[in-house]
Amino acid sequence: MRLSDILSKNKSALLDMWFEVMLKAYPADTAVFMRDQKKQFANPVGYTMSSELEKILSGLIANAEINSFTPHLENIIKIRAVQGLTPSQALSFVFLLKDIIRGQIKGDMSVNEHELKEIESRIDSLALTAFDLFMNCREKIYELKANEARNMTFRLLQKAKLVCEVED
Repeated sequence: MRLSDILSKNKSALLDMWFEVMLKAYPADTAVFMRDQKKQFANPVGYTMSSELEKILSGLIANAEINSFTPHLENIIKIRAVQGLTPSQALSFVFLLKDIIRGQIKGDMSVNEHELKEIESRIDSLALTAFDLFMNCREKIYELKANEARNMTFRLLQKAKLVCEVED
């Protein structure tokens, strides 16, 4: 049996395990809320992460180009970039998918080792893409903070009449 067929058959279980791995970065009460509250408007973060994980996993199983599901990864990374998680906490869920897949196929002798290495290589590529996305998000956050501090300082100087406009 092909690896993609095995993964498709067990997709629901894989998604549940992958979502659980992702929740380990959060405090216990937050993880319980994100796991138990499935409604989009009651729990937009949990809903987004769960639905985007499904699209990413579907793309991996279908052997789609990574660029085709990068927007779904980006939606997750944007959330995790603003949550104050360390890069390793924010991105570890991507790498841990390999362990989840290996656990799911453990003992199945029909799995082609080449197919397994191929999907693990794609997961590594996905992780590198996630890192780039995470760093871009963090750069944007720091840029916004620096601009806001600069603008606030300028407004304070204007109020104190320490800055005046120069006429041409």
